[in-house]
Amino acid sequence: MKNKVPEFRKKYGFSQEKIAEKLGVSRQTIISIEKGKYNPSLPLAMMIANIFETNVEDVFFMEEKDDK
Repeated sequence: MKNKVPEFRKKYGFSQEKIAEKLGVSRQTIISIEKGKYNPSLPLAMMIANIFETNVEDVFFMEEKDDK
């Protein structure tokens, strides 16, 4: 799964620490999500989208596979 967390975070002027604080998670969790090393649970993904005032689908999306 891919995400646009870094883009939204920068757009809103939030640091990784500030997002982590708002979500009640560690900064390391935010770093892992941004790098695609950790896929958040649905509730956490919804909370992230809510902070950015958008839908989960705008922040998180499936990577397109080349079926050729």
